[in-house]
Amino acid sequence: MTALLGGQAGAASTLSDVERLARRYGVPVEDALLISINLHGIDGEAPRHRARLQVRLDSARSVPWHLIVPLNAAESPFRLMDDGQLLLADSPVGTVERIDADEAVGGYFRDGGTALTLNPNARSRCVGCAFCPNTLEAAADPRLSEEQDLRELLTALREQHPRRDLTEVREVTVSTGCFEREPAAVDHMRALRSVLAEYGIEARLGFLTSVLHSRQAFDELADIGPFVLRLTAECFTRRDLLLKASKAVLTTASMPEVLRRAVAAGHGTSFTYIAGLDDLDALRTGVETLAPYVTEFPNFQVYQAHNRIMAGLRASGAHELEYYLRARAEIEKIMEPSGLRPTAWECYRPLWYFTFANETLVGA
Repeated sequence: MTALLGGQAGAASTLSDVERLARRYGVPVEDALLISINLHGIDGEAPRHRARLQVRLDSARSVPWHLIVPLNAAESPFRLMDDGQLLLADSPVGTVERIDADEAVGGYFRDGGTALTLNPNARSRCVGCAFCPNTLEAAADPRLSEEQDLRELLTALREQHPRRDLTEVREVTVSTGCFEREPAAVDHMRALRSVLAEYGIEARLGFLTSVLHSRQAFDELADIGPFVLRLTAECFTRRDLLLKASKAVLTTASMPEVLRRAVAAGHGTSFTYIAGLDDLDALRTGVETLAPYVTEFPNFQVYQAHNRIMAGLRASGAHELEYYLRARAEIEKIMEPSGLRPTAWECYRPLWYFTFANETLVGA
């Protein structure tokens, strides 16, 4: 496997560099460190492509963070030692307490068991977008085509729940990428609601998708209970180059209208966006255009390049930490008046950890 290219020229490669940039942009050094780990990945003693990690920073040990990063990033300034110590250059910055393989699975819990993410349509088989690492993952996720398949998945997940009680689940998010047609997506959400009711789950349903467009689809979904559309915008430029066809057909210009239709039908709305694929002007313009039509804080992610080809897709300057601190500042200016704020468990690669603008999100 080709090692991750960190693009170290001009990058924040020492703890002093990160501290300097954190001061310049008025963010906690912990936030800057975690963003940088997501950006560069980790050079591990036992390299593997991607892994789920639990990390505690030395400067804020009371809060564990879950990250998904490559551990074969030979050019990364971060190094994981055999004893779990995490170094930035030669400076200890934290401890990696747990490492799990990042497999594509049928479902998993978050937020202490109150949130459930489902991959019911074989996410590992979705290979269309140029920046997506799914083709690099081990595949353990099924393609679920019938209600019985959903029942079997939920039965298995109940055994994995921290308290074996699925009635605690308040949010169920479908994250799949493989529904190519709008009617199939609507039918699946109806079936999912029916099966969840059998298990006593009265959760809000969220759907990461770009195939729901029409007023008819949103009207049909109005009777399935609380629902939030998480529009998979991903980027605002080069969409024909970076996205598979079913995503690229949704143009940047049409995104506000899709969100508006969902709101008009009584649904919640949000979008996913990968910082690092657009230049900062395009990022700013795109977020400003969509912000009036969201009811939930969007899911902004740090772009991870897992090989040379993916590194070449970055926008200019997006190999450096400073790009992401500038993007964070721009998004804060746009989103702060809305009152919406990021939630830590909703994103593995966020731009915010301990603070948003001058507000505390998590106590150190």
